[in-house]
Amino acid sequence: MTQRARTYRTRYSDLEKLSPDVKAEIVDGELYMHAQPLEPHGNVIDGLIETLRPPFMRGRGGPGGWWIRSETQVSFSDADWRTMVLDVAGWRKERVPDFPERYFDIAPDWVCEVISPSTRLYDRNVKAPVYAEEGIPHLWIIDPAYRTLECLENVDGAWVERARFEDAAQVAAAPFAAITFDLADLWPPE
Repeated sequence: MTQRARTYRTRYSDLEKLSPDVKAEIVDGELYMHAQPLEPHGNVIDGLIETLRPPFMRGRGGPGGWWIRSETQVSFSDADWRTMVLDVAGWRKERVPDFPERYFDIAPDWVCEVISPSTRLYDRNVKAPVYAEEGIPHLWIIDPAYRTLECLENVDGAWVERARFEDAAQVAAAPFAAITFDLADLWPPE
């Protein structure tokens, strides 16, 4: 008699059992765990938050109308199947009028992933396709090692590059083209 191999599907309750200092995500039922990111990663996230929150979340010098969050847990269409931690994400307040107390269960309108050497392939080959499938309209990928920003748009479930910026370029890109910022402000001080 042949025995069938059992498959184990990671569930959201498995994430709750992990230490809080572990960055863990469930993508299509598979558990991914990562070390906390290094300083260049955090510097980019801090810089992006400092740049986008005043004009887009608070309406200072910009149109307002957004929730902008960093390191936010999002449970997509099936929390047991897809729960991820997004580096930086934004939701239009017209879609999400009330700020959630615990985590988001609505796909954002924009995501930014900051590439680390250990997550380069994971961010591009695992997370980005999920974001496209979940219907997220805009994805930015920032690579501190190469000092680049790629701005992608979801067109029929596939990412299309709309703009690319390097080093100290002046950036005005969807969905935040209402302002211009200096890309160099995201890099660690020299």
